[in-house]
Amino acid sequence: MCGIIGILGRGDVADRLVDGLKRLEYRGYDSAGICTVHDGQFERRRSEGKLRNLTAKLADEPAAGSAGIAHTRWATHGAPTVDNAHPHASGAVAVVHNGIIENFKPLRRELQERGRTFESQTDTEVVVHLIAEQVEQGQSPEDAVKAVLPRLEGAFALAILFRDHDDLMIGARLGSPLVVGRGEDEDEGEAYLGSDALALAPLTRRIAYLKEGDRVIVKRGDIRILDANDQPVKREFVDSGVTAGAIEKGNYRHFMQKEIFEQPTVVAQTLGSYLRPLENVVALPDIQFDVSEIRRVTIVACGTSYYAGMVAKYWFEQFARVPVDIDVASEFRYREPIMEEGGLALFISQSGETADTLAALRHAREEGQKIAVVVNVPTSTMAREADLLLPTHAGPEIGVASTKAFTCQLAVLAALAAHFARAKGRMSAEEEKEIVKHLTEAPAAMNDALGRDGAIEAIAPLIAPARDVLYLGRGPDFPMAMEGALKLKEISYIHAEGYAAGEMKHGPIALIDEAVPVIVIAPSGPLFDKTVSNMQEVAARGGKIVLISDAKGIEEAGEGTLATIEMPTVHPLIAPLIYAVPVQLLAYHVAVAKGTDVDQPRNLAKSVTVE
Repeated sequence: MCGIIGILGRGDVADRLVDGLKRLEYRGYDSAGICTVHDGQFERRRSEGKLRNLTAKLADEPAAGSAGIAHTRWATHGAPTVDNAHPHASGAVAVVHNGIIENFKPLRRELQERGRTFESQTDTEVVVHLIAEQVEQGQSPEDAVKAVLPRLEGAFALAILFRDHDDLMIGARLGSPLVVGRGEDEDEGEAYLGSDALALAPLTRRIAYLKEGDRVIVKRGDIRILDANDQPVKREFVDSGVTAGAIEKGNYRHFMQKEIFEQPTVVAQTLGSYLRPLENVVALPDIQFDVSEIRRVTIVACGTSYYAGMVAKYWFEQFARVPVDIDVASEFRYREPIMEEGGLALFISQSGETADTLAALRHAREEGQKIAVVVNVPTSTMAREADLLLPTHAGPEIGVASTKAFTCQLAVLAALAAHFARAKGRMSAEEEKEIVKHLTEAPAAMNDALGRDGAIEAIAPLIAPARDVLYLGRGPDFPMAMEGALKLKEISYIHAEGYAAGEMKHGPIALIDEAVPVIVIAPSGPLFDKTVSNMQEVAARGGKIVLISDAKGIEEAGEGTLATIEMPTVHPLIAPLIYAVPVQLLAYHVAVAKGTDVDQPRNLAKSVTVE
């Protein structure tokens, strides 16, 4: 959702606040703003749209001050206008907020009845008025925040600035992530708040992750943290491990392009944590429960992570013969799922903070399930609440459309499925050796697939004019078809759908004509002939087919297609990792051809921390 940052510095902080927002813009980019304290006054600058609009405003109207907060917004309550942009201010108080205040309507009515005037339609503005009211009644900033927080229902991370106290920021979190940082070396004594470590990467690597219900009183050289029970607590300051260089585009045109091309490296890094190639075994982290006793696996995720889970369902059931349920996180709780004793609930999330997935995790915990999480941020809330943490090692992913995080998730899930199979006696040592061999081949095969980039770019102009595109696949290639469609939708704004190939004749084939390209994912193998049969049904009705297959598949079925994309010949196990590359590249090049905003597609955000 939104991104927030605060700095107590030793000189003007506006430029550094904006730099922090650049690193947070993947969380939302509907509007942006900063507020600093200078000579006992607030200097507030806000703009709608992308961060560059705020930068332009600051060039015309600089904001001085050594203390400040800033925000980049993904709109929930209220349109993306200047009035609705954060920071919100009233009297001597300014606030930025990530999350949602669910009871803001009755609070707003109550405040209006007491004569408070609102300037926006946001839920956040009630927070600033509640705190300002307390301050105006003579409460100290600390006591004012302490009095207001229990009245807020929902999820929030807050950074609060006070006009009459230029050496004070107060932060609080409930349901949304917030980190606090300390200055290093020449910046010793400075202090920072941020939505995540990325925002603070150029400022410090010395950070502490606040826990649920924490609030923090930040002064230069003095950081005090109180828990949900208002008791002083210590939160360990650790090295974030994030450098500013890790989130630069380098020579690439877009972050998404860079992250697609990073996949062979990061998948290799991830597999390095889960395989012992010399011993030919899968080696998972220490598991505190007996995997052999797990009777059922429930997989829960959102978006691209959900499609990774769909692939994993095939692996778990084929290798380990464990029944698997899978659900989208936003629906999981509402069907009141039956969760029997001996179940493992597996949650997949890039950020580890996705609100729907986190709520589902806590529901599964209440139902007595063991909890495993596959996340890219090992310090995230989900990671901290899991019985089994399975980190990916994709590194920071800035492009909103997930690429490298997805393939790293697949790598982890394949290793986990193999481990389950061994634990349950469904896989011999020789079979495990073969699995390890194929997985270790995946990075090289992905690199080979990236070598087709030029050929895929040449196809993009054939797809870009389309209004609708269909993707087809069978078996594990079916989720890849859905993922390919999602990528195209996300960044090119072309309507696209992914279907199980055999389902085309049960309705969707009615959509087929010469204006609808059909992308067929069909590596040679046991399912190839049936997929080709479905492809021919499309061709017979004038559909324009792009076939993604290996040399053998293209030789057998490539004739008469609009285009073909040749992939290396790989074992079916790793095919989903390899075939992720062409569908990512195709979406990317189509988006570039259409001139859309690849890294920051409209209406989307990287991490969705509201339900």
